[in-house]
Amino acid sequence: MSLKFFDKLSQNFIELLNDKDDYNVIIEIKNKKKSFTAHSNILKYRSPYFRKELENIQPNENNIKTIIKSSVSSQIFDVILKYIYGGIVNLENVGTRFIFDLMLAANEFELNELTTKLETHLIDTKASWLKTHSSPIYRIIFSENNFKNLENYCNDIIAKHPNVIFDSSDFTSLPVSALVSLLNLDDLQMEEVKIWDYVVKWGVAQNSTLPTDLEEWSKENFLTLNTTLQPCLSLIRYFHISNIEIFDKIRPYKKLLDKQLWLDINQHMIANNFKNLENYCNDIIAKHPNVIFDSSDFTSLPVSALVSLLNLDDLQMEEVKIWDYVVKWGVAQNSTLPTDLEEWSKENFLTLKTTLQPCLSLIRYFHISNIEIFDKIRPYKKLLDKQLWLDINQHMIAPDRPVKSIILPARSTLVIELPLRIEESKEQFSTIISEEHAAEISS
Repeated sequence: MSLKFFDKLSQNFIELLNDKDDYNVIIEIKNKKKSFTAHSNILKYRSPYFRKELENIQPNENNIKTIIKSSVSSQIFDVILKYIYGGIVNLENVGTRFIFDLMLAANEFELNELTTKLETHLIDTKASWLKTHSSPIYRIIFSENNFKNLENYCNDIIAKHPNVIFDSSDFTSLPVSALVSLLNLDDLQMEEVKIWDYVVKWGVAQNSTLPTDLEEWSKENFLTLNTTLQPCLSLIRYFHISNIEIFDKIRPYKKLLDKQLWLDINQHMIANNFKNLENYCNDIIAKHPNVIFDSSDFTSLPVSALVSLLNLDDLQMEEVKIWDYVVKWGVAQNSTLPTDLEEWSKENFLTLKTTLQPCLSLIRYFHISNIEIFDKIRPYKKLLDKQLWLDINQHMIAPDRPVKSIILPARSTLVIELPLRIEESKEQFSTIISEEHAAEISS
């Protein structure tokens, strides 16, 4: 059993702080307007900041060291010093801004326990103030770079109300780390092209020498902006910006982007233009797959086209035949593979597996009959992951048992409804002549 008497201990240390007869440190605040006395041993053991400061200061003839602090007010430092000695901070009858500044000071003096407590206190009890002052707070906490909980809290606010930061008068004074944190938000409620505009605006503001007219920019000007925006450029979701916006907003600054990225963006724009045509063709191929699969140039299909076909849930072809065509396509991409499968090495299978990687997970293996699995899939089992092959075998033996692999649904089969056959009328042929009479007349 241990008996703890922290209250008395705290009281005694506060009395020591107030004792002016045995100090050996003077802290001068705000241009010597106020000074505090303290004891070096207590400061060093309570604060890593003071330990480093005191090691670098030479004492005077009376063996007293003097520290000058201009970044903190005397009221704030009075609370800090009482915390260092007595472990007590009284937050009654103080404003929220005072608590925020106290947290910043505690962080500066490397008082981690106090910093964390004040950060939590602000989040838990001062939500309204934080929302109202989110713009300056956001800038400050990133300048200090040690307030992860407050950063996440502000990010949640800004994600829902981005204009609080982006339309603020001091947006361009944000540290780059703060801007990067915002760009990493998946739920930032702002159109991507507007995010791009703000990023460019921020980058230009960091380089006052850039010409105001974009047409006058030199290669060096673009390089300057590229260097400034390097941490940000890869975080823009370019492929979720419309073609018109790409043309109007991104294209003028294309020199900021890597050549390959700009090529990919252009390719994506072209692909978007033909998306409707692709869907139309897929609808035709789904009903008549042999148009593609039995064509002479099937094996020259791009892998993206093959993947698009394999994703069709209504592709009207037996799954085992789809597998055959996929293997055929993969083999055609690797002309060095032996023609006799029995001669294939481990490296040969690995080569084909690498080629077919985007396709293998799209085959509906669990909707192929056991005999077809044995005849068609088993010879190429080395292309499949071990777990998938184990699950396929288990499914053949015990189809009702659960497996670890993902089971894709069976492809839907189109049922073509033929019209009803026209039944012969049962009405009487004629009331005057019989059918025999009609046949005799017609001949």
